[in-house]
Amino acid sequence: MDNVFDALLTGDARTARFGFGSVGVRADQFESGSTSVGLMAEHGFSALVTVRRGERETSLLFDAGLSPHAMVDNADRLGIDLKSVHGVVLSHGHFDHAGGLAGLKSRLGRSGMPMVIHPHAWTRRRMAVPHGGAGEFPTLSKRALTGEGFDVIERREPSLLVDGSVLITGEVDRTTEFELGMPSGHQAWNGTRWEKDPLVIDDQALVVNLRGHGLVVLTGCGHAGLINILRQARRLTEVQQVHAVIGGLHLAGPAFEPVIAPTVAALKEIAPTLIAPGHCTGWRAQHTLAAEFADAWVPNSSGTTHRLTAAA
Repeated sequence: MDNVFDALLTGDARTARFGFGSVGVRADQFESGSTSVGLMAEHGFSALVTVRRGERETSLLFDAGLSPHAMVDNADRLGIDLKSVHGVVLSHGHFDHAGGLAGLKSRLGRSGMPMVIHPHAWTRRRMAVPHGGAGEFPTLSKRALTGEGFDVIERREPSLLVDGSVLITGEVDRTTEFELGMPSGHQAWNGTRWEKDPLVIDDQALVVNLRGHGLVVLTGCGHAGLINILRQARRLTEVQQVHAVIGGLHLAGPAFEPVIAPTVAALKEIAPTLIAPGHCTGWRAQHTLAAEFADAWVPNSSGTTHRLTAAA
């Protein structure tokens, strides 16, 4: 699930696209009584991560999109059985990454599905705008999730999943001078009052070390800052080579556009082979990344599959 769906994008040896496909819905204005449809897009993010070691495959759901049923509907159209998912990882608590958990629960029932989440993901948050007014975000409920049968695992520290094949970064150290987080209007409730919440401290990423190629790093929004996240991934794994960066980079809008240039400059030194930004990256950052990384940048779209193969 991503912010856009483009049925006309072409793929290559490692990136597969889903066009209009063979999924039909009823539409009486056509002679056949039906029409072909593509996939849903919304301001949210969700990715299915499948890791293969030998003959064994393990799948994790990383985030769940914005609305209750869009992610599940896309899975159905893609022919993905969500009951085969072994666990859920939430990148952070913002509602556009967790809304689809309702649809997942309706599909799974009381499955005891493990869910790795930072303990600050339950934080009440809002966005205050200049000259008064504030819109509070929907707040994720631990009580509701556990009541629905999810096995909630709270971790601030890094976690190793799938027999050590998948690293969840936990809290990301903020070490760069230019990745300063959210603007002052992003606020959190501390129990007595609203206060500035620039860090979104629950932001975490998923990392896989692809043998012979380096790290594959998947972000939800990248609130911690892409370069901070990559530094954390390299430090935790002691692997310096970064093969792929996929997901939201949160470089959209006036508050974040000044961060584009230093991010691109630092990313040039890291030199990933694949850069597939999506969700909250923003069109200015996308244009810049496409121009600066012509051989690595790939446009994202709902239903895109990246098949990244380890060296022999």
